[in-house]
Amino acid sequence: MRFAAVLALAFLVACSKPPTIIDGSNAQAFAETTEKARRDLPIKDRLAFDTAIRTIGGRRYADKDPDATARQYFHGMTATEVVAEAHARGIE
Repeated sequence: MRFAAVLALAFLVACSKPPTIIDGSNAQAFAETTEKARRDLPIKDRLAFDTAIRTIGGRRYADKDPDATARQYFHGMTATEVVAEAHARGIE
């Protein structure tokens, strides 16, 4: 019985994967990693994630390149962190 519990726990640990880190170093890497990070989220959080990614550049009126602002702002974050930041900004 104890062996089965240890085996099940080992299986769960082996199957868990680390969260995707968003790479904002360039536009292509940002697009690829945000899509992968989005897949890490439960469906109910994906709309908040999408809204957060698309609206960060709009917070600065004089911003000439809102996409670059988003890449810089979200660089190094996980999808869970993006959603938490979105909730902090009032995005549900």
